[in-house]
Amino acid sequence: MTSGKQKPLRDLIAKAIKGESTPGVDPEIIRELAKLLDETGLSEIEVERAGVRVRVARGVAPLPAVAPAQVSAPPRGAAPTEAQPEPARRQGTVVTSPMVGTVYLSPQPGAPPFVKIGDAVTDGTLCIIEAMKTMNPVPSPAAGRIAEIYVRDAQPVEFGEPLMLIE
Repeated sequence: MTSGKQKPLRDLIAKAIKGESTPGVDPEIIRELAKLLDETGLSEIEVERAGVRVRVARGVAPLPAVAPAQVSAPPRGAAPTEAQPEPARRQGTVVTSPMVGTVYLSPQPGAPPFVKIGDAVTDGTLCIIEAMKTMNPVPSPAAGRIAEIYVRDAQPVEFGEPLMLIE
């Protein structure tokens, strides 16, 4: 099941969590937490005890801030060069995800979306993010027109991930 070397490392982590070890950060604990990330598929783990906090996070590649239609363009030498500057030319307010969850663009399945590209917005709900079985509305941070929608309905999103662009 596990090797003899892993059991002592897990014991070190257990002692650190219980506050039974001396203050300081043991590199072996960090290595074991990193292995735990790989084994469980988590993106980060944090342990704090007796004023010592250890946080290990997996580096996640940022998602491109382009619409899905632009991503499906043929991958030729000129296409990526053209696709990257386009978001930089657009001015406006980027609406980002306030939490990790699943984004829904309409209030219920089969209903029309809250907003579409080209809709004028002043305030109100742009989309909903479900987190831990709770529906959280994402309000419009600015008045303007929806220029881009970077996510699709029922897509998992991370904290800070771009959802829409308001011009």
